[in-house]
Order: sequence, then structure tokens, then C-alpha cells
Amino acid sequence: MNLLSFDLNLLRVLDALLHEQSTVKAGERIGLSQPAVSSALGRLRHALNDPLFVREGQRLVPTEYARSLEFPLRRILEDVEALLAGPESFDPAKAEQSFKISGSDFFAEMLMPSLANALSRLAPKIQVQLVDLVPDNYVGTLERHGIDLAFVPKIDFPTWTDYAPAFRSRFVMIARRGHPRLGRAEVREGEIVPIDLFCDLGHVVFSPEGKLKAMGDAALARVGRERRVVMTMPVFGGVTNAVAGSDLVALLPEQLARKVAPRLGLAIYTPPMPINPVLICMIWHRRNTNHPTHRWLRDLVLKLLAPLNGDEERT
Repeated sequence: MNLLSFDLNLLRVLDALLHEQSTVKAGERIGLSQPAVSSALGRLRHALNDPLFVREGQRLVPTEYARSLEFPLRRILEDVEALLAGPESFDPAKAEQSFKISGSDFFAEMLMPSLANALSRLAPKIQVQLVDLVPDNYVGTLERHGIDLAFVPKIDFPTWTDYAPAFRSRFVMIARRGHPRLGRAEVREGEIVPIDLFCDLGHVVFSPEGKLKAMGDAALARVGRERRVVMTMPVFGGVTNAVAGSDLVALLPEQLARKVAPRLGLAIYTPPMPINPVLICMIWHRRNTNHPTHRWLRDLVLKLLAPLNGDEERT
């Protein structure tokens, strides 16, 4: 390919198509009509001698060659944007961008209301979407599902990601107020539930994948015990509603439990076995680390989540 005859504006179109996998959405992203994007795609195919995208239903699926261009192309465009931006400071009030945040509905309760308030005041043109985590492949959502930020427990993250610790969370047991068996056992709110009673009660487990065992079961196994799991729920809201409307109990992150307990009539207890607090991290693709809007949003989100660490030491 002769670079002198290549229209570099086509690279913006290719970047938008790789991100959106739709000529309509790609056009909306960069301010072009759908026919203009389709025409540009035709020119790209000719210049690069590759189909670049094949249609699957309503989606344009990138070829392997196109996938290989995605991250280097984004990095190059970001570098050009930074170069042309000059010394002017970033102004969130003028920023226009859409972000997808991947996380459980914990964040619908504990982050999104405060984030909505902050964005409405500071960056009214920024759009944020909270989407579900992809079961069994939380980190992979950053590569394959157009996710900008994801909240996951700390693991050995891939080298192509960056991350920041967000908060630690302890686990507590929740039950409806007036739970008959806890009442008969004279276990008061906040107290440790006897392990025999804890294991014999019916438990609801939070699991997007429908798994019957979670961290609580691993903690019980370390002391040679098992609990009676009778239900799983893919969202925390389902867990809390099931507990509020029955004699089932559940383990829940303490911050969320304390937030929803007054509203749902729940009581909070201490589990009988030690459960290591979970460190929740915010992760993102390294290509976005120096992007000014992305960096500003990350800093804002971490600031809004910081108070959750204050609940960690609550007894």
C-alpha cells in the first residue's frame, strides 16, 4: 500500500467500526452517515486487500486481520489526539463520550446513583452504561465486549490490563427481621450465628453462572462444615428479595447489606466462620490508560467508591 495515496481519515472509520461493529453506530460515533461509512469501508477493503468485516445477522464481525489492527490503531489515534490537543487542560464539562462499565448489580446500588449525580453536575455530555459481567470470563469482557471498565475480585490480571484497587468488602449474613429460628435461638442482630444453625438454615447463593458453591462454602470447608444451599440468584437484588420474603438466609457484601437492610426489613448477623475480605479492583484495557476522559472517569469512580472502605472495619 502506498501511504502517500492513502486517506488517513479512513483510520477513524476503521476504529469506529472495530468498536461498534455496525455501520450505523460507527457513523453516529464519528459524525458520518451510514452510506458514508459503508463507502469508507469499501475503500478500506480495497486499500488493505482484506474484507475486514463479515456480516453475522445485524453485526459486522471483524476478520482476524482487522482484529490484529484494533489495539495498535487505537493507540496510534490516541497518541495523535494527545499530540494535537496541546497543553490545554481537560474540561469534563465539554467531554462527549460513552462508557460501558461491567459489574454486578452491587454497583447499580452502590455506585450508579452517586455517579449519575456527579456526571450531571460535572460532565453532562458523558454517557455511562452499566452492563452485566460475562460469567466465567470477567476480564475477557474488556477485549471482546467493548467494556471500558470492569469491577472484579483481585486476581493475576493479564499484562494488557491496568487496574486500581477500589475497596475491600467483608461478608455478613442477612435474614428477614423476625426470622423464627434465629429468634428461638436468641441470636440478636450483629451477633455470631451458631455454626450448626448457620449450616442448617436454607441459603440463597449469588451466582451469575448458577453455581451452588461460592466463597462462603470454601470458608466452611476449611472448618470441615457444609451449608444447605437451596437457591441461586444471578443478581444481588434477587438474593435480597428472596431473603426478605422467606425464611432463607444469605451471605452478602457488608456495604450492600447495610444499604438495603432498612428498606427491605432485613437483619444483619456475623457468620460463624472466618471469610477473607474480598479486594474489588477496577480494571481496564491498557490502551485507555492515558486517555484523558477515561482517566477522569476512573478517578471520579474511585473517589465515589472510597467511602465503601470505611465500612470494612464496621462490627
